[in-house]
Amino acid sequence: MTEPADHPLVAAVKPLVDAMGAELLGPEQAQPDDVVLAWEGEDVIAVRLPQLSESLDHILAAMERRHGMPLAELDRRTKQSVVRTLEARGAFSVRHGVETVAGALGVSRFTVYNYLNREKDA
Repeated sequence: MTEPADHPLVAAVKPLVDAMGAELLGPEQAQPDDVVLAWEGEDVIAVRLPQLSESLDHILAAMERRHGMPLAELDRRTKQSVVRTLEARGAFSVRHGVETVAGALGVSRFTVYNYLNREKDA
C-alpha cells in the first residue's frame, strides 16, 4: 500500500487544505469534528479544519503575501478591494472579524464599515 503522504488523494487535496489553513492527519488521529477522506473504500487521510478565527488570520496572511507587503501599507482603493474580498469570503461573520481586519489594514472599525457600506450603496 502507498504511504498516506505519497497517496494521490493527499497530493490532490493538499493545496486546498493549505489554502484553508487546515491540517492533515492520519485517519487514526481523527477526532469527531475532523473530516476523514477515503479512497476506494479505505480511509487515507483526515483533515482538521481550523477555527473560523484562525481561518481569518490565515486569509489575511495569504493576502499580505499576494500583495507583497503588509496590508496596512496598501493604498485606500486596494484596501477597499481587500475588504470586498474578505466580505465575499465571510470574514465579517467571524466574531471580532471587523476589528481583526481593521487592525490588519491599519484603519479604524468605522473605516471598515464605511468600505462595506460603500460597496452596498454601489
